[in-house]
Amino acid sequence: MKEFNIVLAGVGGQGILLAAEILGTAGMREGLNVLVSEIHGMAQRGGAVVSTIRIGDKVSASTILDGQADMILGFELLETLRSLKYASDKTLVIVSYEKIPPPELASKNLPYPSISDIIEKIHRFTKKVIVVEAASLAEKAGGSLTQNIVLIGALAATGKLPIKKESLMKALSELVPKKHLKMNIKAFDLGYRYVKKLI
Repeated sequence: MKEFNIVLAGVGGQGILLAAEILGTAGMREGLNVLVSEIHGMAQRGGAVVSTIRIGDKVSASTILDGQADMILGFELLETLRSLKYASDKTLVIVSYEKIPPPELASKNLPYPSISDIIEKIHRFTKKVIVVEAASLAEKAGGSLTQNIVLIGALAATGKLPIKKESLMKALSELVPKKHLKMNIKAFDLGYRYVKKLI
């Protein structure tokens, strides 16, 4: 298959590593050539985190060049904005409403930009933007820590991902501890249905 590039952007503690692992495992389950990057930035809680997933027969490096992302999965609004160097007008951006002010805003006593300003700036790069109420959907699933799985469900619902929904569900079942599995399956389903209603 031809190259397909995904960028995951957010902050430490949002489950980006697990989300990347689910996507990578599901892709490999289908026999695809998948490369998942190491986490960049500070992976501790609150630090900026970017992970990249590249799928394709000829993919040999995990880094994505600027403007080459097919999808950006944004776990936090400002971090999604920062990751737009990877976007072009062909990029689909799925972003959560989640706001986690970075340490530098607090240290400089600066306010967090308004959500509408951030969404408007994302639209300058691409018109393909889906905003997901991941936090409230995660709470509905039974736990705020399932926002990452809500977003994976949202991603699957677009039909743009070259990985089947069933493969993602199997990877989810393998990687999530049994005691949290039911809640995470519900989170996936809620994210999936939320986007299916929009498109």
